[in-house]
Amino acid sequence: MSASCPALPSLPPLLERLQCWSAINSGSNHVAGLTRMAAALEAALLELTPTVERVPLDDQGRVALCATMRPAASPRILCSGHYDTVFDAASPFQTAQVIDHDQRLNGPGVADMKGGIVVMLAALAALETMPAADQIGWTVLLTPDEETGSGVSAALLQQTAQSHHLGLVFEPSRENGAMVRSRAATAVFTAELRGRAAHAGSNPNEGRNAITALAEFCLAVEKLPASLPHTLVNIGNFRGGGAVNIVPDHAIAEINVRAATAEAVTALTAALTALAAALNSRDGFQLKLSGGFDRAPLQSTPYTEHLFAEFSRCAVALGQAPLTWVHVSGGSDGNLLHAAGLPVLDGIGPVGGGLHSDREFVEIASLTARAQLAATFLARIARGEIVLPRP
Repeated sequence: MSASCPALPSLPPLLERLQCWSAINSGSNHVAGLTRMAAALEAALLELTPTVERVPLDDQGRVALCATMRPAASPRILCSGHYDTVFDAASPFQTAQVIDHDQRLNGPGVADMKGGIVVMLAALAALETMPAADQIGWTVLLTPDEETGSGVSAALLQQTAQSHHLGLVFEPSRENGAMVRSRAATAVFTAELRGRAAHAGSNPNEGRNAITALAEFCLAVEKLPASLPHTLVNIGNFRGGGAVNIVPDHAIAEINVRAATAEAVTALTAALTALAAALNSRDGFQLKLSGGFDRAPLQSTPYTEHLFAEFSRCAVALGQAPLTWVHVSGGSDGNLLHAAGLPVLDGIGPVGGGLHSDREFVEIASLTARAQLAATFLARIARGEIVLPRP
């Protein structure tokens, strides 16, 4: 490997930027906050390139940010990130604070994934100081709805993937520093059951209780992973009924499911369909099952195994520990890029944990370490030391 490595980015500006961004509430459904966050990101991107585009995604005002540098160069790298979080405007978790003897920053989005965007932009800034930078093109694509399934940005992500050679997803590394080797497919199914109302005292036997029947269905769903390898299910929402002296004729459940392989996706979908059919065969009940998988599984390939090995070589050359990577059950936009045929390295952002809770944290030192690692990897691609296939 060439001894030419980018300088270590200065930590204080990265930490200050992350603290400021964490204080901007950008919950997936808080459009005003997403708008403020997009403005802050646009200003940061303009420090790197004059070519920054706001891409409208829906009539609510959500936009993606797309920044490019040397779009005619080859190879071209797609750097993917999202700027929404799971914390809505009413959440009490709104600001970041340094904790654990100044080793960690605790705050909304500090790892997932505003910290990842800080690392991404620092890596690209470091790359641009290197002589080989003009031999590589890059695109930054930042979206506002990853935490809710990327419903309005999926098409843009997959379209953008077509013109690139490699996708780098700056989702956080695991708490032990491991990158993401593979991700499960994710889905939300809605089960809506209609039964038959009746007076709970006068003629209860004429009714068909939608709540108890749907509860039986959900308990059967909960048992599916025991017989279907590589699957997970979670009954996340259940509601129904009305006045307690009426046999309830309506109930709804929302079910989050995950499958690690394409085969598991097929098996789990078939099992849910079969359970619904069994309930529909009972007198007086009608179950409608809607929804489905919005992300196919992200699975490693021989080529991404090779790229991971090269990424780890960069870490060792920088004096960092060799990298590991693991399967995770959570999805990301890496699933969508992979489905579009783009080789993907995921989880290359900072080290963090406590995601989706008020315990979310990022290891502060990893902001600079992961930025330098990503920049070193990109510089090796630019110098032709790592050769990428054409898209």
